[in-house]
Amino acid sequence: MKPSIPKGTRDFSPVEMARRNYILDTIRQVYFRYGYQQIETPAMENLTTLTGKYGEEGDQLLFKILNSRIHESKNKPALLEDFQRSLEKNTNSELLTERALRYDLTVPFARYVVMHQNDITFPFKRFQIQPVWRADRPQKGRYREFYQCDADVIGSDSLLNEVELIQIMENVFDQLNINVAIKINNRKILSGIAEVIGAGDMIVDITVAIDKLDKIGLEKVNEELRNKGLNENAIQKLQPLLVFKGNTADTIAFLKTLLNDSEIGKKGIQELEYVFQLADSSFLELDITLARGLNYYTGAIFEVKANGVQIGSITGGGRYDDLTGIFGLPNVSGVGISFGIDRIYDVMNELGLFENLDLKQSGTRVMFVNFGQEEEKFCLKEIKKLRSAGINAELFPDQAKMKKQLAYADAKKIPYVILIGSEEMTSGIFTIKNMNSGEQFKKRLEDVMEELKG
Repeated sequence: MKPSIPKGTRDFSPVEMARRNYILDTIRQVYFRYGYQQIETPAMENLTTLTGKYGEEGDQLLFKILNSRIHESKNKPALLEDFQRSLEKNTNSELLTERALRYDLTVPFARYVVMHQNDITFPFKRFQIQPVWRADRPQKGRYREFYQCDADVIGSDSLLNEVELIQIMENVFDQLNINVAIKINNRKILSGIAEVIGAGDMIVDITVAIDKLDKIGLEKVNEELRNKGLNENAIQKLQPLLVFKGNTADTIAFLKTLLNDSEIGKKGIQELEYVFQLADSSFLELDITLARGLNYYTGAIFEVKANGVQIGSITGGGRYDDLTGIFGLPNVSGVGISFGIDRIYDVMNELGLFENLDLKQSGTRVMFVNFGQEEEKFCLKEIKKLRSAGINAELFPDQAKMKKQLAYADAKKIPYVILIGSEEMTSGIFTIKNMNSGEQFKKRLEDVMEELKG
């Protein structure tokens, strides 16, 4: 059988993992710097926890898990009936499946907050770095299994949290050396727009369609709106918004005119103005067509795109006012962002940003050549000293030919090889080979340790 992996998933080599860990460590350090605490949740959740939280399209992308030992069921006629119904109407009963792989980290976080509310100090600032799964069609920058790096503040409705998240995004991408545009909008503005065009009850359909403007273009968006039942008059009223171009000041002035009769729309404009004033960010851009398709957003929404790379958003997020309410804890507001590690990796790879990074600290720094049993015992004691000093070191496990051992060190890009024979064991002065330059010299281990630590 020819080995393979499911489409939309990937293996990662040691080189790729060193690069991914560089990204993850950068984000993790920034999160800690801003006072966020790390948690984890299970890979699978109860299906009832996830369904109905992401909209109809999101529900279709859930990876549902077939109940275990289903073949032993005593009610096979009911199972067969439910299976047939699931094929026809894309619905499942508890007879077939009760669990699913998590679609994102935000809904499981809301569930976590409700379950652990008595142990949490609010406002609760958490971050979470774990894989998620979506039954999507794989393509460039879109995978079925991928990592998210979420940061959320829950239990506070202060817009200072939005400002802080903008600063976090700036810090992370500055350290990763990625030139980005941080796009922002407000779902209250979108609700106001739906209101003034006479389609307040279709806010979800309108936002889902608008969110695809960059991907499918204006005509296809209008076509989707018609298919959802939006009348032609409302679609025409929406056109000035979809084609508007201008700077932040021009856009806000346009919105104030458009939403003059909508209280919720005016509230959204006020929130945007406050965030722009306090964030004082040269990366922040107002995008009135930014909608983000998830149903639970109620205020500010964010999306980050890398300039010069056609790969879609690499970070997103927003404000949700009552996500915990669906789990029995109402009126708890939160706001969060999520870094898409896999897309960030692809961006850095495409821009050649890994080439100048020194990632060797994640690999072996020193390898000891294996000359025989006596030398093995001696080398293991010396390796212990290096490792205690925080220097990655290893002993070649086999008493192989020198050519093979050096080839191994070269393939792993190990910068230094130490050769210890009977003379070196007696004198305590070791022969060291610099694998990059080919230079060979003699030094005490303590001197080598000082160089490597420096």
